[in-house]
Amino acid sequence: MARRWQVLLVTSVGVFMTFLDVTIVNIAFPDIRASFPDSSLAQLSWILNAYAIVFAAALVPAGRLADRVGRRRFFFAGLLLFLGASVVCGAAGSVEVLIGARVIQALGGAMLVPASLALVLPEFPLERRATATALWGATGAVAAAAGPSLGGVLVDWQGWRSVFFVNLLIGLPSLLPARRLLRESREPQAALPDALGALLLATGVGALALAIVEGPDWGWSSGRVLGAFTASAVSLGVFVWRSSRHPAPVIELSLFRVRSFSVANAGGFVFALGFYALLLCNVLFLTGVWRYSILEAGVLLTPGPLAAAIAAPIGGRLSDRFGQRLVAVPGGLIFAAGALLFALGIGEQPAYVSEFLPATLLTGTGVGLSFAAFGSAAVAELPRSRYATGGAIANCFRQIGAALGISALIVVLGTPSATDPLGDYKHAWVLMALTGAVAGLTGIALGRVHARYGGDEAHGTGEHAMLGQALTADTQGDRG
Repeated sequence: MARRWQVLLVTSVGVFMTFLDVTIVNIAFPDIRASFPDSSLAQLSWILNAYAIVFAAALVPAGRLADRVGRRRFFFAGLLLFLGASVVCGAAGSVEVLIGARVIQALGGAMLVPASLALVLPEFPLERRATATALWGATGAVAAAAGPSLGGVLVDWQGWRSVFFVNLLIGLPSLLPARRLLRESREPQAALPDALGALLLATGVGALALAIVEGPDWGWSSGRVLGAFTASAVSLGVFVWRSSRHPAPVIELSLFRVRSFSVANAGGFVFALGFYALLLCNVLFLTGVWRYSILEAGVLLTPGPLAAAIAAPIGGRLSDRFGQRLVAVPGGLIFAAGALLFALGIGEQPAYVSEFLPATLLTGTGVGLSFAAFGSAAVAELPRSRYATGGAIANCFRQIGAALGISALIVVLGTPSATDPLGDYKHAWVLMALTGAVAGLTGIALGRVHARYGGDEAHGTGEHAMLGQALTADTQGDRG
């Protein structure tokens, strides 16, 4: 196997593990709740929310630190931190310890993701980078989609603690080949990241998620909900202001002058709203309405991630040859068609092969194509010195979309109706179809994306000069 593919495989293990833990805990949640009967549902919900929010806020600072201290070194530190926190999660004797360990786990994952992409891209020539980025990104998407399936098997076999201990079986075997294969690279002149900015981002997203989730119970006009919305608006406003002035902001606003970067992040964010909501929605539907066991539901959800795994490399190759726009647009529309098929074709009585399977194959295909196109477009026209940071920003937007999409789903589903258990699910699927359609139409604005930089540009030009060249070329409109 060529060295470049070995590097991709080794670094993708960390990405798979990180994104697996975004969703695998969802299906273990009922078992976790049974283990801590004295804890409220609101308290337990932070086992899920803390990971997604901290992961999103820490991604970009971690990418900047990876640039400065070394991508290889940061990759190993993140992997070991993630595995250690997974052990603490699995052994946790209280909800407080479990939530705290999930925060540390998210920090380890945030270190792994941007460092891994920055290690992969220089190994590939320009004409193969869309394929490499698509496969790398699809690893995360497939892991997130496979979480319920694998989680169902593990919970049925050994209980909820096994969904954390399984990370050891995934991560430890990659350590030895990673030490041999990965080459160190860094930008020692890079400024230290903005820690306060990361805190503001986490506070803003967390407050917004809190307001959305608690709105129905607290009352949308209650002081607590309005206060949460206000805290979110103020925190995010100050965050944007600080990002425009800090020398090393969490989100480098000037990068958004690169059209492919800004459009890809917008499309990826909207798509993530529907994608992550769909994952949880289908688990709840299969177990709550069709009354399948957790194990059965996990197996029945498997065709979706398999379709994504098949579609992602195809999407990457098509992006290399024809451009990301011609992949992103049909990807979003195919996902929308699958979600609409759920809404229009699902009945109260189980009919998996004729009703559920065709829809999940469509949504899975849309996931593979969309993440392949938006993921590669986000970094294609950035200089090498911004690979880690640009990839981290793209994943940050995806995780924010995940947190808000799941929060919105909880509101839509509410308390299931005894007379119309399908009604709320149909409404949710229609909204997911809308996010897929909007993401697909957003892809039209990508234009013709061209990878601009080879692997050696850092040797002759400073990173700020290279970034300026990229931004100047973009504003001249040479992509059409």
